[in-house]
Amino acid sequence: MAQMTSFDLRTARMRPWSSFSTKLPNATRYNARLGRMGPMASATVAPHAVSSIKEQLKEQLTGLDRGIFGMASAKKASIAALIQQLEAQNPVAAPIDNLQLLAGDWNLLYSTITITGTKRTKLGLREFIKLGNFVQSIDVENNLAVNRVEFSVSGLGMIQGSLTIRATYRQTSPSRVDIEFKDASLVPSQLEQLFKQNYDLLLSIFNPQGYLDVTYLDDTHRVGRDDKGNVFYLQRSSSS
Repeated sequence: MAQMTSFDLRTARMRPWSSFSTKLPNATRYNARLGRMGPMASATVAPHAVSSIKEQLKEQLTGLDRGIFGMASAKKASIAALIQQLEAQNPVAAPIDNLQLLAGDWNLLYSTITITGTKRTKLGLREFIKLGNFVQSIDVENNLAVNRVEFSVSGLGMIQGSLTIRATYRQTSPSRVDIEFKDASLVPSQLEQLFKQNYDLLLSIFNPQGYLDVTYLDDTHRVGRDDKGNVFYLQRSSSS
């Protein structure tokens, strides 16, 4: 059985990660009670409009591998506009006050985090190593979020492995949590060896440390925006 190897991010050398800047979504209003910009529920949520937006997003995201390896600027702008339209239909005014709605497993459908150019080459993510599922598990009882990124290595007998990052979170507003890195692990040991030289780069891409605003939430989908300007669009796992 493969042995799990744990790493402490505090001892890893981190490299800066470029932020993706985007305009505030239409769903963002000024919340006087909080004294900051924050998401508010739409006064009138149109179910048919929501379904239409989700279908359009599904079509736009087909074949993009969650956007992780980049895309044409026109396509990115189209997806950004659809996500803003979805945020404008947000049915939950205070998602972090309703943590039970966030509990369970979520599959990443799209993110503005990208791995391109030399980063992609250094990590071997062109032909040698393939990305699999991105799953986030939220444990509301222990204020714990677990992100798992799956990999397959074609050159070593098709090894299957994963990077798992655990982080704790603390509510700071009805729609925002502060996230603190806890630990990370790579399995199996062969995958650890492949990423050993560029492990700090790998963690700098997927480390969730910072804050996250939940800008859209319903029974099946959610949208989040972090302090680095990244956008995340997720779908609840059918098993949750």
